[in-house]
Amino acid sequence: MNSQGLLEHLEAHLLAHQADIERWLRLEWQKTPAPFYASVDLRNAGFKLAPVDTNLFPAGFNNLNSETLPLCVQAVQSAIERLHIAARGILLIPENHTRNQFYLENVATLRDILQTAGYEVHIGSMLADLKSVHTMTLPSGRNLRLEPLIREGNCISVKGFTPCIVLLNNDLSVGIPSILAELNQKVIPPLQLGWSNRLKSSHFSYYKQIAHEFSKQIKIDPWLIDPLFRNCGEIDFITKEGYECVADNVEVLLKDIQAKYTEYEIPHKPFVIMKADSGSYGMGIMTIHSANEVLLLNRKQRTKMSSTKEGRKVSQVILQEGVYTFETWGEQQAVAEPVVYMIDHFVVGGFYRVHTNRGINENLNAPGMSFEASAFINSCITPDKDMAPDANPNRCYAYGVIARLALLAAAREY
Repeated sequence: MNSQGLLEHLEAHLLAHQADIERWLRLEWQKTPAPFYASVDLRNAGFKLAPVDTNLFPAGFNNLNSETLPLCVQAVQSAIERLHIAARGILLIPENHTRNQFYLENVATLRDILQTAGYEVHIGSMLADLKSVHTMTLPSGRNLRLEPLIREGNCISVKGFTPCIVLLNNDLSVGIPSILAELNQKVIPPLQLGWSNRLKSSHFSYYKQIAHEFSKQIKIDPWLIDPLFRNCGEIDFITKEGYECVADNVEVLLKDIQAKYTEYEIPHKPFVIMKADSGSYGMGIMTIHSANEVLLLNRKQRTKMSSTKEGRKVSQVILQEGVYTFETWGEQQAVAEPVVYMIDHFVVGGFYRVHTNRGINENLNAPGMSFEASAFINSCITPDKDMAPDANPNRCYAYGVIARLALLAAAREY
């Protein structure tokens, strides 16, 4: 089969096995409950559909189409009921991005979802200099009220409100703050799933196992849904310590990718994505085409790769098979990639991340990106077998299946 027909064949195969897939996933969720929420970045190369990142503290709920919000509300109710807590109030703890209006719109949307689901919601800020309530008006016209956290014994609260549940929308990249340690209250997601503890290489090890189990169930080559990867030990981008290990592993990985490209007659050039083994916000990421590129990184490139969010030093990287994206959006035919959002084990929506200044082999999670959600209205959960396998509802269903496999990998991580 030529490379152009591979994804359509995969989509048709997923549709034909929908009942088997949904049953298998239901059984897996019974064994391993899903995280509270997550978002998964996917790449559609036409010959391959695979996750490239899984975020357990998703920060783009404002980018979902408003028509999907009832799905979010229902999923929140289900997720909290499964915790067996008679919860009335939720304390939402965001990142300290008080100047990032896009992120603050995300916090406001998440607050609105929780309130519509029937919970009293307060937003507790970990900003060290916040001593009193701070209210701001967002571009959407909504108000956002940040309240300073109070710690008493093993409980946290804000003035006049003690929550049953603490919901983190802060990925804890720089570690677990003392104000959140050893609480008696239920904290979701668990503190251990923050980026100070979690590694992408660990996640993709679990995903590889799940991809093989799933592929065996429906009889496909797991490579079609699984990005190959390798990793090394410690690396220092400033002193260049550990470079040889990285270069050697890039060379091995490129050969492994080329072998699959040859098998499927794929005419494109393999590439590798080198990125920090922990962290988010698209920082510490680079496209690599040869082992020699690693050894010849200039000072600017090494400085860029040496730290991530809040200046955290990069000491480990994951080398991941680069997955092309051949999806485009709009009259400019801008490069795009799907991002799928889930609450509990339910797909609740998604959007295309679009970038007019990036290429088909580059990271799109970068300044200048935009978001388009219209293609994802309910379609991730409503395939139409009377339509072509590549029709939008069926393609989005395929996205939802692969995203849920990544979510299952995150569940097994914990």
